[in-house]
Amino acid sequence: MEHLHTPYSIYLENFLNHLLIERNFSQNTRVSYRNDLHRYLLTVQETMKPITSVTASDIRQFISELHETGLEPATIARNISAIRSLFRFLVIEHLLEANPAENIHQPKQAKNLPSVLTIEETLRLLEAPILQHPPGKYLLRDKAILEFLYATGVRVSELTELQQQSLFLEAGFVRILGKGSKERLVPIGLSAINSINRYRTELRIGLINRNSQDYVFLNARGKKLSRMAIYSMVQEYASLSGIEKKISPHTLRHTFATHLLEGGADLRAVQEMLGHSSILATQLYTHIDRSFIKEVHKTFHPRG
Repeated sequence: MEHLHTPYSIYLENFLNHLLIERNFSQNTRVSYRNDLHRYLLTVQETMKPITSVTASDIRQFISELHETGLEPATIARNISAIRSLFRFLVIEHLLEANPAENIHQPKQAKNLPSVLTIEETLRLLEAPILQHPPGKYLLRDKAILEFLYATGVRVSELTELQQQSLFLEAGFVRILGKGSKERLVPIGLSAINSINRYRTELRIGLINRNSQDYVFLNARGKKLSRMAIYSMVQEYASLSGIEKKISPHTLRHTFATHLLEGGADLRAVQEMLGHSSILATQLYTHIDRSFIKEVHKTFHPRG
């Protein structure tokens, strides 16, 4: 990777420290911002312009070049957000008088509804580990993971980081450490509780070693499972259960939310369980909910 010269490298490092210390951004977001802004500042560096001379027109030209490379709209939107945040930081630090990115707006993104499993498809997926022939050595763990994802709607990163001390199964709750180190308590149903208890007593106890720490879900080496391992597992069992939709662990999060809302759950309660800081994020699922209501009306109303 080409190096940034001073002062651009200093601007970037100070900004990334600001994201960590002042704004408590996750490591994944900081890594993405670092990569996006490194690329952007290299472009500024090549123009031989000081940062104080950058204009809105310069930034729009850079964004236009990103579009031409064929980047996904979500990636371009993240680049714009990173650039705006960087210049806002430089203004706060009195290194700039005005923010040239202030009026640079995010491109409108098509709202693609997430893939969601029907209840019948979900049940087939949850039973897939047990129906596997020959039975897999880790079927108890895999079933517990699938049950847990569907029962709680957690992100895959939250599942891999789950600690034994965060399980309050007798009370029917788990403590989840989410984005920005925010904690939330999420209810968990009896089916998932039974699967987790069976995994812990019959399999996990034999996987534990000095690398296991307090992580709940372990791999064959006794270490915590990676996100990619969970992704591959979900794909494998989706294929075994004959599900043709393109799904990932996140599909079970969407399915969890959708099934709750279809059953009449309060939107703010679902927001709390998902760990969304804004109700707007949860409202994505109301699009699916409305389509469900429309289908019910069409099926059962005399004039549907």
